[in-house]
Amino acid sequence: MTGVYHLELRQFPHTARVFNLERAEVDTRFVVPWVKGEMIDHDERRWPPERTRLKILMGPAVRLDELGLGRGWGQATKDSEDVTDAVLAQAERGAQARPEVEALKEQIAQATGQLLNFGAVAALAGASHPGWRASEQLSLAEQAVWELLHQERLTLVAGDEPVAPAQWQEVVLRWSTWAAGGEARYRLRVPDRGQATSSAMSVARSASEANR
Repeated sequence: MTGVYHLELRQFPHTARVFNLERAEVDTRFVVPWVKGEMIDHDERRWPPERTRLKILMGPAVRLDELGLGRGWGQATKDSEDVTDAVLAQAERGAQARPEVEALKEQIAQATGQLLNFGAVAALAGASHPGWRASEQLSLAEQAVWELLHQERLTLVAGDEPVAPAQWQEVVLRWSTWAAGGEARYRLRVPDRGQATSSAMSVARSASEANR
């Protein structure tokens, strides 16, 4: 599922809800302060993480006419997926970011407009750290893909259809997904966000061809 984000802050007896947010705004205004244990300033109140319940949904935008009379949250809950744990986990990993993971993520993300198999990503991890054990290279590749998916910088597809976030973990952590000649129907689509550098695209393409 893709879409916008809806967020609820609840500290009895107060509740605040925000609709139709982009991921960057969710992270900057709410999630990053939350994982740092800092106060969240919103709606003329300060919300301490240790005493506040945070809920994040992802789904279709809520229309203005659906926001009236307090109906907006009910509509968002009905049509959206609860992604609170995934968003917070990703933010916590980001707060403790490993340089090698960030570097591989940038390599993958630069292959804009490309459709990569998992073997191509594993090959990039191996090329970046040839002295590492195979298990370490695979762990690096898994982590990079997992974070890019949650940052919406990658799309996991089966054939031409996007795979639901609820299935990401099962696919990404499955050995047959990464093994040579494995589940070829799963691919990673890198969104086209402008012209990638020719060198990055060449590296990704070569790695993909080497793992066919």
